Amino acid sequence: MAAVTLRLALVGDRDDAKTAHQANPLALALAAAELGLAVDARWIGSDALPATDAATAALLAGFDALWCPPGSPYRDADGVLRAIRAAREGGLPFLGTCSGFQHAALEYARTVLGWADAGHAESTPDAARPVVAPLACALVEQREPLRLAAGSRLAGAYGVVETVEGYRCRYGLNPRYADALLAGPLRASAFSPDGEVRAIELDGHPFFVGTLFQPERAALDGATPPLVRALLVAAAARRRLSQTSGAATCC
Repeated sequence: MAAVTLRLALVGDRDDAKTAHQANPLALALAAAELGLAVDARWIGSDALPATDAATAALLAGFDALWCPPGSPYRDADGVLRAIRAAREGGLPFLGTCSGFQHAALEYARTVLGWADAGHAESTPDAARPVVAPLACALVEQREPLRLAAGSRLAGAYGVVETVEGYRCRYGLNPRYADALLAGPLRASAFSPDGEVRAIELDGHPFFVGTLFQPERAALDGATPPLVRALLVAAAARRRLSQTSGAATCC
């Protein structure tokens, strides 16, 4: 039997000089091979996304999952926010790593919490409410031990509650706004040794996970990143559900 081919959108501004962007296709290939799947991954530049929420949602409806890899500032940050919103509202499996995590938090703050003045300090340093702000200590080519929240999707994917991951990042979730941001269905699922939020996930969504760290880097050492594997499992489940629904309504 031929392998199922999943369509996956990589939203961001591709730059093959970036370590993470070198790792992305390797991570997908390793995870797909483990699962007996095929993956058709398509990059969509931030400035190539449609200009409206409805059109962006229609475009992404043709995919089985969305991954926002590292790489900001974007050419069009609003386009990335529209894509994340479409995934969040449409139940499309979503993984945001590094800047994908940052913009997932920003989209939620603006759209769900109504914080119209929420900003990212990298692109809007004078934002009234810098939800994403400079880290107290930059994590550029650094590795850090992490505590994963018990019962979280993250812990389920890793099969442990402690791990070590790598970063190339100078910005993270502003601790000043973390409690309010994470008081509802969006919750923290990984923490640094000093208790700062390093990952988030959305309750009630098939798969919506953001990590400040870059799990895809494991692929550069030949290891399958657990979160990429989990993303493809969720994408395959969505494909099966859509096929079952279609069969049930076709006659």
